[in-house]
Amino acid sequence: MGKEEEYKELFLAEAQENYEELNQLFTRLEKDPAARQVIEAIFRIIHTLKGNAMGMGFQDIASLSHVIEDIFNEVKLGRLVLDTAFFSHLFKAIDVLGRLIMAQKTGETVAYKGIRTKLEVALRNARQQNPETPAQDNTPLHTPETPTAQTVETPLAEAADITENDTPEDDLLTGHQLTLSDTVQVPVRKLDHLLNIIGELIIERDTLLTQNIRRGFPASDINRLNRITSDLQFGVMDIRMVQVGFLFSKFHRIMRDVAALEEKKTELILEGTEIEIDRNILRIMSDSLVHLIRNAVSHGIEKPEERLRKGKAAAGTVRLSARSEKDTVFIDVTDDGNGIDAHAIKRKALEKGLISAEYAKIMTEDEALSCIFLSGFSNAEKVTSVSGRGIGMDVVKRSVESIGGTVTLTTEPGKGSRFTLSLPSSMAVKGALLFEIQEQAYAIALSHTEAVVAVDPASFHKVGAGLVTTYLDKTIGVFHLGDIFDGHSQIARKYEPGKKVEMIVVSYHNRYAGFVVDKLMQQKEIVEKTLSKPVDHVTLFSGATILGSGDVCLVLNIAGILSGIFKEMNYQRALHV
Repeated sequence: MGKEEEYKELFLAEAQENYEELNQLFTRLEKDPAARQVIEAIFRIIHTLKGNAMGMGFQDIASLSHVIEDIFNEVKLGRLVLDTAFFSHLFKAIDVLGRLIMAQKTGETVAYKGIRTKLEVALRNARQQNPETPAQDNTPLHTPETPTAQTVETPLAEAADITENDTPEDDLLTGHQLTLSDTVQVPVRKLDHLLNIIGELIIERDTLLTQNIRRGFPASDINRLNRITSDLQFGVMDIRMVQVGFLFSKFHRIMRDVAALEEKKTELILEGTEIEIDRNILRIMSDSLVHLIRNAVSHGIEKPEERLRKGKAAAGTVRLSARSEKDTVFIDVTDDGNGIDAHAIKRKALEKGLISAEYAKIMTEDEALSCIFLSGFSNAEKVTSVSGRGIGMDVVKRSVESIGGTVTLTTEPGKGSRFTLSLPSSMAVKGALLFEIQEQAYAIALSHTEAVVAVDPASFHKVGAGLVTTYLDKTIGVFHLGDIFDGHSQIARKYEPGKKVEMIVVSYHNRYAGFVVDKLMQQKEIVEKTLSKPVDHVTLFSGATILGSGDVCLVLNIAGILSGIFKEMNYQRALHV
């Protein structure tokens, strides 16, 4: 289904609800024409319906809704009193409105101008009888049939005589047609519960497959079960997907408010709004995107006079874009402002005691820029309602990593900065690489896996207390995961000469490391479950899954492991300066 068809389906579902609600409200109002709350509700619903129809280009629905809206504006102002005859025509108008809505689905041609003209005549008469109060909205949405002076005075019951033949009266008297929407609204918690059940089903499927192989049965015996469970899983995942544009569109107001406080001029450009991502991921990332947008305006975009001195446009540009590659969604927040000075970041981190003076001497530019993700760091000169509290970028980093994503920064002083969020498109399943350490199975998310290589230990070189090797012309640290699990990140262990070892190359914040494992198993999609107390704060692992054998498989928290390793490496480097 194309995007236009999806929008049309959403419009028809909401319009059908509006139609049913209007019928109920008109019935209540006929019994009590002075019910103020009912009048306000009808006015609000018909106004929404008109706006939605105009946005979709359904001019017939918008035109008739516009007239009904104007009538209820007059009722609100007390210039029009609804009597029995008027209610009769209003009910006919609502029936025609319902048929116009259904016609967008069936393609039926519905004549509506007759009933519309009847209501227009009544509206003109009311306004002529009470000319002292200006009308709220007199602009028609259609090209009106030019009325004569007699038309204005024509009684409501005779107004149809001046129009074309409209919907047959017998059709309108057949009664209100009962219709049901083709769309069902389901609470997200029910979808989450269904997805959890499907996850359990997948685990049971894998268990059955493992048992069949052990018994000597061919794997093809359960191919149909495998296909059905996969289709069911991806079907539910697809229901949970939403377009990022639903969140992106909310940032116009946020950026406007920040720019007003900072006395800056800004323009927000949205790109890739049609990209889809799991709703839960978008919900988790909403606060992080707010931080990034606010920081782009507060720290990135310059004041108009400063931008003009630099030869830039007075209004700064913030670009919020999304793109999709395989199972990953990338969200970029880019500004054309000051950029970020790595030396200034290093100096601020030193002042706040976030890094040591020894480490600062040997920091690379990328390491200095990464200080903005440290808790408590702020580059603002003074505390305002927008910035300066040292809360923000560390929250972004934690939120992204909590769902298995990464955040990277590229900047050029004087030209601008770009923050890139790399997010999984779904939290339901994740691709993982399984391996063994001391006969225990573990998993690493593929999003952090760069390569799997068989390495000759002769290529390892001892540096300090650890080992390094070369990968793609880069020098990377080599670590045995068994040593890390034992609490030792760097041990220059000895390997048997001439016997290659399996090494998984992983990356985090553009830094690489090689993890030596005892045995590689397979690559597969897993259903990861979060760890519960008391092990929910263990930094080595992000969660666990159950394999087909029934064994529990822990999932490595690459961000936590590498952060600890690099911190210790930096400490060791600083000691030898």
